[in-house]
Amino acid sequence: MVQNYENILNKRAFLEKKAQIIWLVQENFVFLSHLFVICMNKETIKTRVVGVDISYDATTYAVVDIRGNIIAEESFPTADYPDINNYVSKLSEAIVTLVEANGGYETIRSIGISAPSGNYATGCIVNSPNMPWKGVIPLSAMLRDRLGLAVALANDAHVVLLGEQAFGAGHGMKNFVVVTLGHGVGSCIYSNGKVHLGTDGHAGEIGHTCVVPGGRECGCGNKGCLEAYVAAKGINQTAREMMAESDEPSLMRSLDKLTPRTIFECCEQGDKMAIEVFRRTGESLGVGIANYASVLDPEAVIFTGGIARAGHWLLDPVMESFSKHVFQNIKDRVKVVISSLNDHERDVLGASVLAWDVPEYSLFK
Repeated sequence: MVQNYENILNKRAFLEKKAQIIWLVQENFVFLSHLFVICMNKETIKTRVVGVDISYDATTYAVVDIRGNIIAEESFPTADYPDINNYVSKLSEAIVTLVEANGGYETIRSIGISAPSGNYATGCIVNSPNMPWKGVIPLSAMLRDRLGLAVALANDAHVVLLGEQAFGAGHGMKNFVVVTLGHGVGSCIYSNGKVHLGTDGHAGEIGHTCVVPGGRECGCGNKGCLEAYVAAKGINQTAREMMAESDEPSLMRSLDKLTPRTIFECCEQGDKMAIEVFRRTGESLGVGIANYASVLDPEAVIFTGGIARAGHWLLDPVMESFSKHVFQNIKDRVKVVISSLNDHERDVLGASVLAWDVPEYSLFK
C-alpha cells in the first residue's frame, strides 16, 4: 500500500515536471530553438581541418579553416625519422600540439595528407622510390588510430591538383593535368570536372612512362622512364655525362654541389653547357607531355615543383619539343603553364581540400 502511494507521488511529480517543460517550451520557443541550434553547432560542426604535406626534405602541417585560410603552420625534417613508427609518433604529437595552441581539438574535422607514392584508394604509401620508408605503409590508418580523426591520404600530385583547381591555374577548368617536377615526376588528371585515379589509384604516373627504351635505370626498377631524365637526379646525371664527354669549360665543373638549382644559376651566367643540360631535359619532358596531351586532350598542362622554377631555360625547349610531337589537331589549343602559387602553401591547402572530402569520423563522439 505504501509502495503504491509512493508510485502515485512519483508519477504525479513526473507529470508536473512534464507540464512545466511544456509550458517553458511554449513560452520560450524561439529562444530555445536558437539555443538548440547553437549547442548542436558547437558539438557537431567542425570548422577546421589539418593539411599535411610530406616531401623528401620536410613535413609541413597546418591548421586550415573552412575558407581556406591557414591559421597556423609548422614543419620538421622528414629525413630525421627513417623509422616509420617514430615518424608517425612525431607527426601525431606535432599535430596535437599545433591544434591545441590554435583553437583546440574540438574544432578539427579531419586530416588530409599529401605523400609521394600515396594511394588514395588504400590510404597507403606504396613502394616510394624516393622516401626513406620502403614497402607498403598504411599511414592513413596509423594516424587515424593515433589521433582518433578521419584521415585521407593521396599522392602528392593528386593533392597539388586539388590545390591548383581550388586556388590556382586550374580554377574554372574541367580538363587539365598537373605535372610535378622535383625529386620525382608525378602527375594527376582532372577530367570532366573530376579527379581521375584509375582502377587502383595509380592513374597519371607519367614519370614512369618510357621515353628511352633500355635507357637509364629508374628508382621504380624500370629503364628509360621519363623521371630518370627530367627529375632532380636525372638532370644531375645529364650534367655529369656531358662534363665527362667533353673538355669544354663550364662553371658546373667548379660547383661544390651539383643540383638543378646550381645548374640553373650557371645558365643565368650564360654557361653554354648548363644551358644544354636544360635543353636536353626540356626536350625529353616535351616528348612526355606531348604523348600525355595527345591521349587526354586537356585544356592545360600545369607544371609545379622546384624544377619548374628554371623558367625559360626549361620551358622554351619543352614547348619546342611539345610542338613537334603532340597530335597536330590540338597543338595550338593546349596551354602549357608554370604554376604561380607558392608550392608549400598550395600543397598544404590541397591537403586541406582532401580533408574536407573524407567522411567525418571520430573516436570522441
